[in-house]
Amino acid sequence: MIARKFPQYLSKPFQVLWFEVDELVLFLFFLTLSLLYGKLMWLIFLVFQYSYTKIKRSQARGFLKHVLYVFGLVKMNNYPDYFQQEFNE
Repeated sequence: MIARKFPQYLSKPFQVLWFEVDELVLFLFFLTLSLLYGKLMWLIFLVFQYSYTKIKRSQARGFLKHVLYVFGLVKMNNYPDYFQQEFNE
């Protein structure tokens, strides 16, 4: 296996205002559904945002993106492979 340079800021996610990208995507998705379907979706929107924020604060920064990466659903640019064992600094 080829050794790669380890990124300096591996766990620092991008932010838009006070939202990290994963929060913003989920916020806009549920907001759109709430605007389209109304009533019960507004309740789901508020409960989901509250629950997700609470869970997220108890985890490491950027945990959703890393979970998706571990399951192979997201490819991260400039990150080492998940099974990389040797690094050059």
